[in-house]
Amino acid sequence: MCFERMAPSFGRRGQAVEGRPGLPGAAQGLQLTPFQLVSEKVGGAEGTKLDDDFKEMEKKVDVTSKAVAEVLARTIEYLQPNPASRAKLTMLNTVSKIRGQVKNPGYPQSEGLLGECMIRHGKELGGESNFGDALLDAGESMKRLAEVKDSLDIEVKQNFIDPLQNLCDKDLKEIQHHLKKLEGRRLDFDYKKKRQGRIPDEELRQAMEKFEESKEVAETSMHNLLETDIEQVSQLSALVDAQLDYHRQAVQILDELADKLKRRMREGSSRPRREYKPKPREAFELGEPEQPNGGFPCATAPKVTGSSSFRSSDKPIRTPSRSMRSMAEGAALLGGSGEQGWGAASAPPAAGQVEARTLRPPPAPLDQPSCKALYDFEPENDGELGFREGDIITLTNQIDENWYEGLLHGQSGFFPLSYVEVLVPLPQ
Repeated sequence: MCFERMAPSFGRRGQAVEGRPGLPGAAQGLQLTPFQLVSEKVGGAEGTKLDDDFKEMEKKVDVTSKAVAEVLARTIEYLQPNPASRAKLTMLNTVSKIRGQVKNPGYPQSEGLLGECMIRHGKELGGESNFGDALLDAGESMKRLAEVKDSLDIEVKQNFIDPLQNLCDKDLKEIQHHLKKLEGRRLDFDYKKKRQGRIPDEELRQAMEKFEESKEVAETSMHNLLETDIEQVSQLSALVDAQLDYHRQAVQILDELADKLKRRMREGSSRPRREYKPKPREAFELGEPEQPNGGFPCATAPKVTGSSSFRSSDKPIRTPSRSMRSMAEGAALLGGSGEQGWGAASAPPAAGQVEARTLRPPPAPLDQPSCKALYDFEPENDGELGFREGDIITLTNQIDENWYEGLLHGQSGFFPLSYVEVLVPLPQ
């Protein structure tokens, strides 16, 4: 919320007041002690009350402030509904400012993402596919819709969001300051009224004048805001005009796309269908496989018919007989490394060879901030760093609580924290 009344807290100094030279007592009265605040309720004299017109005006300003703050937030959600994309866009803009880049990436409109998907698959299907050509037409229209949506974003930001944000940051904030200052001077005036007779009358008179002055300033600023609310009506009208323009252009684009698709449907229906003629099957007979190494032939696998549950591409399993295993073991014991055949090929390796193949030395300890990729990450925007699962990335900076910046294969970029496991954290 951009406007909120804040009561002075106990023991804190109020807003600075334009004091007069030679009046230290008046300046000292601005120090609101717990005794001053409590005495307003328990003291004999009743605290100064504001008139009903002032309270009603203050209530309207408060409601206006809340309305402006929530309308701003909901308008941004309407234009950019994906919270994850909004957060990512904010992060990218922050990175661009850090790197001194002038051009910032825009919000990824859902129509544009859909259009890119359609165009990509339409090209893969090719020009001979009716569906592929239709996807290309639809994809181009979706990208045009995304451009129109970008224009809507710019128009609404300039003529609706920015003026309301300016109202929130300047006018409403100024009123908040005046009301807070008025509250401090009211408490100071009430405190000095209770001490009447023990303090100089001039000091009491000055406190009353300052209270009346602050009340008049706050009342004037609230009156001006409420009387010029026609400006907010014009800003709301600009929002509706931008929406109308967007929807008119969207209807025109979709009408053109609908006509193209209907024309393709008519052309496809009138085109004669091509009959499918299967190619003749080539005769294929299974025989004993040749043994290039001079080994023993395997038993011939049975022929697979169309009703068999096995696929024709499945390879038969070679199961050696007991005598073959005995011969292979004998060849291995005799050390016949030069012998050819099944027995030599299937001889078990030495224990040392097994250990050399299966045991790997542990990786060297990491001595710099780094992380390990848990999943593949494909970059979608300039400045992002792509990697594959298992890659070790050197950490160079943390952009925020969700994004890191790192170095991999000589390339620098940023990537999401949820895709990696931190091995050596960055120094605090």
